[in-house]
Amino acid sequence: MNSSMGQQEVLTEALQRVLGDKLGDLQVQLGQVSITVAPEYWIEVAAQLRDHPEFAFGQLIDLCGVDYLGYGDDEWETAEATGSGFSRGFEGNETGPGRFRWQDRPEAEVVPNRFAVVAQLLSHRHNRRLTIRCYPPSDELPMLPSLMDVWNSVNWYEREAFDLFGIVFEGHPDLRRLLTDYGFIGHPFRKDFPLIGKTTVHYDEQKGRVVYGPVEIEPRVLVPRVIRDDSRYADQPLDRRSTEQ
Repeated sequence: MNSSMGQQEVLTEALQRVLGDKLGDLQVQLGQVSITVAPEYWIEVAAQLRDHPEFAFGQLIDLCGVDYLGYGDDEWETAEATGSGFSRGFEGNETGPGRFRWQDRPEAEVVPNRFAVVAQLLSHRHNRRLTIRCYPPSDELPMLPSLMDVWNSVNWYEREAFDLFGIVFEGHPDLRRLLTDYGFIGHPFRKDFPLIGKTTVHYDEQKGRVVYGPVEIEPRVLVPRVIRDDSRYADQPLDRRSTEQ
């Protein structure tokens, strides 16, 4: 057993023993331990992960939102790779998430656990990382308690997730938009938000001010978005040549 595998087993055993019923799903994939926590335990588990000596996750290094609408869908056949690769300007079936005119916007599908909040934790004491995930109970107004009282480094991360995904963090001291412009309507990273946006803005020299108007460009697919599961992601020996001889 190598040291990394030993660290994973120590961590997973401690998570199961200390968190007990508060621990949801636990997975170990590609050397990374990840857990799912119910919304009612989000703050309590976060504090335990920070304060318990067997965890000591003193630093939150990242937090983001996830929208699982259309998760796993591809927009053209990708089972057979081509010799020339994919065209970055693919034109054809342009009906994937986010690819529509705003006036023809579709109704969002009902997807169980559509939104998620994912945080990455680091323990300097034990040299370990952990991914924690939580699904807000409502998809119409996704809301979770803010982690500010546990890791104050989460301040701008939660603001970013609120701005881009519309996830509300209850108790955040300054939950304002971070990246979009003043008066922006909608949340750009939601998959039911059009990739071309809703309006365009430019400076009108005749009027001497900034004016808004409808978007005039047409939506088009730029890159393939496919979930792959093949040999590239399987555990491989450090030296593959030794297994091929």
